[in-house]
Amino acid sequence: MNLVSGINIIGLFPKKKHIKIVQKSILVLIVLLSFLSLSCNKKSGQNNNNNEPFEESQNQLQNLLKTSGLSSKQKYTIVNQMANNLLQEKDYQGVILFLTDWVENNPDDMYNAYWLLMTAYAYISTGAEPVAEYYFDRILQNYQDLLVQDNSIHFMCLQNLLQISKTPRNRIKYFNELINRFPEKINTTELILRLTMEYENDNQWDQALKSYELFLQQPDASVIQIMGVPDAYKNARHFIDFYHSSKDWTFQSLPELEEAVKKAIRNYDWRTLDKYKAKVNFFSMSWKQDEMDENSQVDFSMKSFMRGNRVRYSDELDESSNSEEAYLRTWGWSQYVSVWYLYFRKINFPVDPSIHGNWEWAGIYIGNKL
Repeated sequence: MNLVSGINIIGLFPKKKHIKIVQKSILVLIVLLSFLSLSCNKKSGQNNNNNEPFEESQNQLQNLLKTSGLSSKQKYTIVNQMANNLLQEKDYQGVILFLTDWVENNPDDMYNAYWLLMTAYAYISTGAEPVAEYYFDRILQNYQDLLVQDNSIHFMCLQNLLQISKTPRNRIKYFNELINRFPEKINTTELILRLTMEYENDNQWDQALKSYELFLQQPDASVIQIMGVPDAYKNARHFIDFYHSSKDWTFQSLPELEEAVKKAIRNYDWRTLDKYKAKVNFFSMSWKQDEMDENSQVDFSMKSFMRGNRVRYSDELDESSNSEEAYLRTWGWSQYVSVWYLYFRKINFPVDPSIHGNWEWAGIYIGNKL
């Protein structure tokens, strides 16, 4: 995608400060630029060197730029023309050198935010995204916002920063700024969730908790479809529910959980088994179902399946068990589907260090493994 070609350079004004354009002076400038263009076209027909007319045009514009008494708008028109001439030649290094030199030597130019925006796009066009990120961020930190065809330069910077920035802490800053400054231009619910994910990536668990709660408070949270984030609402609900639960069903190690469950089965102690079941999102489903399927999370008591049945379990955990999850094969629960695999899972919940890394009995897979 050519990001430079997507920028409309006409109609640039400070966001909170409008400039009165003197029509007469602009007309004179347009005539001068037209004259330069005609002059270059005439000479180009007499010269086999394609670069000479371009270079002469740039030199004439540069000389015009040195004219004393030019207004800010007149300077903008000349600089903009010179920069776009370079862009048409795909001379991105030329654009970068010209505009950064202009900004350095003209620190009071009210359009410097725009020149640096063009500089950032030029760097993107050369594949230097980390350098482009520096310039986008520099605009946000040091320059007043401007409007390009009613589009905020700061808004465009934030959009691009979220596309190219890889650092969670920086992305957190950009998401927060978008949400707080431009709520009318974004899907607030989606961005709150994406902000939450960045808090998780940066291990800011207290902030992630607050952000999940804010996401759930949004009126469309339960119905929103977010690309790349399936079951966003259910996962957020699970996170919050788990945080506020007692978590007294967890065990410090897998062997401890395994032995406790086996003992309860041996003793036909359905009450203890009910106690060991996870109290948040415990599932019971076939191997083809999804854990987040509403039909897989119907609450039930082990009492109905233990009375009158001869329930047994394997001596060892299933061979597919690993350091994060484990399966215990059991049978004798029902004459219709005798085999159940009890599913044990290691808890990944850094927001609560007291139970992070513990184990829970998270669900049941009904039937033999596929």
